[in-house]
Order: sequence, then structure tokens, then C-alpha cells
Amino acid sequence: MRRAGTTSQDARRRATVTDVARHAGVSTATVSRVMNRNYPVAAATRERVEASMRELGYVVNAHARALAGVSARTVGIVVNEVIDPFYAYIARGVEREAASGDRLCLVCCTQGDPQRELAFIELLHQRRADAVILVGGSVQDRGYVAELERRASALHADGSKLVLCGRPGIGERAPTAQVEYDNEGGAFAITDHLLTQGHRRILYLGGPPRLSTSRDRLAGHRRALKARGVEADPELVQHGPFSRSFGHHRMAELLDGGPDFTAVFAANDIVAAGAAQALEEAGVRVPKDVSLVGYDDIPVAQELRPRLTTVHVPLEEMGRQAVRLALAGGDEDDWREQPSGVVRLGTHIVVRDSVAPPGGGSRAHRV
Repeated sequence: MRRAGTTSQDARRRATVTDVARHAGVSTATVSRVMNRNYPVAAATRERVEASMRELGYVVNAHARALAGVSARTVGIVVNEVIDPFYAYIARGVEREAASGDRLCLVCCTQGDPQRELAFIELLHQRRADAVILVGGSVQDRGYVAELERRASALHADGSKLVLCGRPGIGERAPTAQVEYDNEGGAFAITDHLLTQGHRRILYLGGPPRLSTSRDRLAGHRRALKARGVEADPELVQHGPFSRSFGHHRMAELLDGGPDFTAVFAANDIVAAGAAQALEEAGVRVPKDVSLVGYDDIPVAQELRPRLTTVHVPLEEMGRQAVRLALAGGDEDDWREQPSGVVRLGTHIVVRDSVAPPGGGSRAHRV
């Protein structure tokens, strides 16, 4: 005797996304795209999936989806500080690209704390974000990297993606995507620009020493010195935060009793702005007495007087590329060519008014 409620129609209503994917011969991600219409799917594939849904009687249970906390069509971005233009412009690129796909963008600020970063990844995972994008340099700590790899795997298992934007990878085993820019190459180019102008005593100012961004920029700077046969002087490397206050205070201290220099390579434009203020207060003229360059090419570079020579980083495009990598499909039945897991963007020098040949000898910075 057949038991009440066990009809073939009831069985069909219990079909899952996995059942539909298996029946249609596609991935569950493709079934999701067909249902949500949030990404292009080949017409033949769409027809096959929809036919399987009809045949299996698959019906989307919106209430169950809400209770389960499935994707709310969001993209999470984790930054150090939202008011820093470097992060703000990348975040704008992320937001604009996410919005073009009808997704919300959630921004989390870590204040430079790696543990907060890991906590935000976990929170965004719980919120079923379609992607989590980590922006900016990272510290090289084995425990931290292991935790990051674990969270990347957990996101991947649930159909999400961890994207590393402007930071090094965490190993081949970690299922991540990566947006890079030629950080070291930009530092090499801006240092070489100063060297070709005749500078040999170049002060490198700013950048936390443990941060990957700082290490790459300093590596490019040192490589340029070596290529021109200039011996590196450890006293000319002054580490510190990527902040205007650091640039101002440390420059004032160095003018009062530091090593000789004829040019300053500030590790970013914000540090350069602080250094420029200290130089002006001390009566040191840029570029007649001391040349000054920065990195990132944020708006302050054009607002300074003289306008700052710097390295242009395509910040907004980095954000856009991060979203594209995260949301790109990986199925053999997608109609478009899929991007690789790594996108590398170039940098270039923007020459303005803050560099000139040395004018006052090796002690040009003295007042």
C-alpha cells in the first residue's frame, strides 16, 4: 500500500540544485546563473538547465533560501583604512563593478590588524558574500598565512572566492584569485629618474618594514641604486607609517640632524605631503634645494606646490579587476573565455614639477 504523501510529484519537489546540475550535465554554479540571471550563459546551456528543472519539478524555495542565508548578492572588501585614498579608490572600483552586476558592496576596515582581517573574512563568509576582496599589503607570518589559506578554502567550498588585491599570493594550494600591480618596477623607475637627474643621496622615507607593499617598493629602490652603481646607505632608509604625520615629523627631525640627502623618495604621496610641509617650514625649497617624489598618484600629488612627480598606480581598475576575477565562471559551458587567476597591471612615472638636478651640494637639505 502506497504511503500518503509519497507521490512522484512530491519526490520531484524535493529535487535540489545538485540534482538539476547532474541531470543537465553542468555545474551547480551554472544552474545558479540560470536561476538568478546574473551572468551570461550560452543559450543551449540555459535551455538544457531549464528543461531539467521542469522535468525534475525543481522549484526555488525563496523562504528556505532566506533562512539558509544564501548569497545576498554582495561583494565584501576588506581594507586597512577607508579614508586613505589608496584604499578608497580601489574600493570605488570594486563598488562600481559590483553595482554593474546588481550587487551590494560591503566595506570593512581592519585598522592594520591581521586578526581583524581574518574575523571580517569569516563574517563575510557567514553573510554568504559572493566574493571577499582583501586590499593592500600583508604581513609575512606563517600562522596568519595558514589561517588565510583555510578561510580561502572554506569560501571556495561554498561557491565564493577570496581575491588578493595588491598583495602577494599565499601559495598554489589556496583557491584564490589575485590582482597585482608592478609595485617594485614603479619604485625602480622613480628611483632611476632621480638618479638620471644626478642625485646620489636619496632618502627613502616611510613604509612599515614588515608590510609587503613596503618591502617591494624598497626592493625596487635598492635595485635601481645597484644598477647605477650607487652604494646603498642604511641611514637613508627611514621606515614608518604610510601617513602624513610621519612624513612631517620624521622629515623635520632629519632636517635638524639627519644624514645628508639631495632627494626624497616618499613611500607614498601622503608621506610626501607631510615631508613637503616640513621642508617648507624649514625654508627648504622643492625642487631647487631638495627634490621630492612619491608613489600612488592620488589627487594630493597634483594639489601640492610644486606638483609632485610620482608613480601612477591604476587603483580603480584594480578594484574592477578584482570583482571580475571573483565573479567569473570557471565552467566549460560558459560562452566567454575565462580570465586566469592572476591579473597584473602596470605602473608608470608621472613627471611633474618636484624634481630638478642637485643644486646645493650634498648638504642641500641643511637650512
